[in-house]
Amino acid sequence: MTDLQVVGGMKKLNNNNYNTWSTCIKSYMQGQDLWEVVKGNEVTQLKVEDAGDTLRKWKIKTGKTMFALKMMVEEDVLKHILDDKTHKTACDTLTVLQEK
Repeated sequence: MTDLQVVGGMKKLNNNNYNTWSTCIKSYMQGQDLWEVVKGNEVTQLKVEDAGDTLRKWKIKTGKTMFALKMMVEEDVLKHILDDKTHKTACDTLTVLQEK
């Protein structure tokens, strides 16, 4: 429950606060030991024989990052990342939207 309270205290991403939001979400992800997943630095595909616990842990971290991200954007922004499978692809999408 603590994780949700920390994320819940941040302002959601809207069309006017990308810089502030991205700084806060980055700090949150670093504090939760999720930043390597966000940046795409952790192994995302494993050979079947390597899958075991490593793959399970990666899937859990990916799920946590996507949950936090989706909770921290306004609905009009959320529709753009609903189908993204990883935090990195979702953030790339949000960056492109911000540049428009």
